[in-house]
Amino acid sequence: MTPHDVFSELVGQDEPVDALRRAAAAAARTVAGEPGGGGMTHAWIFTGPPGSRRTVAARVFAAALQCQRGGAGCGECHGCHTTLAGTHADVQVVTTEGLTIKTEETRAVVLRSASAPTGGRWQVVIIEAADRLHERASNALLKAIEEPSPRTVFLLCTPSVHPDDILVTIRSRCRLVSLRQPPSAAVADFLVQRFGVAPERAGWAAAASQGDVERARQLAADPEARDRREEVLSVPRRLTSIGACFDVAAKLEASTKTEAADAVAELDVTERAALERALGAGGTGRGATGAMRGAAGQLKELERNQKLRATRAQRDALDRALQDLIGFYRDVLVTSMRAPVPVVHGDLTAVSTAAAEKWSPESTLRRLEAVLACREAIDKNVKPQVALEAMMVTLWKG
Repeated sequence: MTPHDVFSELVGQDEPVDALRRAAAAAARTVAGEPGGGGMTHAWIFTGPPGSRRTVAARVFAAALQCQRGGAGCGECHGCHTTLAGTHADVQVVTTEGLTIKTEETRAVVLRSASAPTGGRWQVVIIEAADRLHERASNALLKAIEEPSPRTVFLLCTPSVHPDDILVTIRSRCRLVSLRQPPSAAVADFLVQRFGVAPERAGWAAAASQGDVERARQLAADPEARDRREEVLSVPRRLTSIGACFDVAAKLEASTKTEAADAVAELDVTERAALERALGAGGTGRGATGAMRGAAGQLKELERNQKLRATRAQRDALDRALQDLIGFYRDVLVTSMRAPVPVVHGDLTAVSTAAAEKWSPESTLRRLEAVLACREAIDKNVKPQVALEAMMVTLWKG
């Protein structure tokens, strides 16, 4: 791989990268009217655990499809550059920071996907969170995948191919690309080579992130992220009574809500200002005043969408916190069982060792299962505070 190769973004994914390279080369032969384009298909599903970079995989594959150098994904040509920058005319990205992808949005994308690519290569549709498609949106997408245009490619990103995440009928019409959690060593090397992180810090961040590249990068670069991690990992030591359980749950819920609000605050203000300008805010005269009065519905819709985005951001923040706790209880179990595998939180070895001496393996496993159950409950729309309180009591009692 050259430093500019788009596939270099996929850390520790050798087999999927080989498959995608072959498909991109076959797609380039199809565009050129040459034989041997059979390795390409019109619909793909990218699956994998958190940190496997499903969306990144879809985007770099899209870049390779638009690459003007035989589908190599060179990272330097106009096709690669504009695709990765999000400005390519023939690459549509459907994303959502809310809880679901709306039917109307999906139908609009499907309608546009039927048109011929303006650049003469491929019309690519990337759906970053296909598991959030509304049922009617899934049905609209299914029809497009069943009857695709000759040069249209659908790239769907979803945690799994379980029916809860993606329609079985959609799955049956797509080629599957299964990504894995990259090894910590590969993540650490990526941080060093790509971002100039010191090797020792890169190794720590890669292990602490449990193979999540974006999380590792955040831990390596952001002191606030490291502080939040330390706060979460202090939870087991703070559970000293039933009252402490409820107190710790409330504080964790509040801190993740604040983290989420801070993450979306600037975007919220920018969006509202842009909408108000478009609706005539600041104008004078009866026309402008009337337009602003009639804009109340649009502003209300924006506020609703922003609340959904904040909810999604808080869930993501909570999931990061729970992942850290999962790593801690795993470390305790690994230590107590003397398993020959490295721990996740190497900087807390003394704490996990003390816990392993105090707790039985069975009680540690119950605690680990409680964190996993909390993640599942929140994913099923249980109120975060209720799910966290139930988890904290189990962590305290063991």
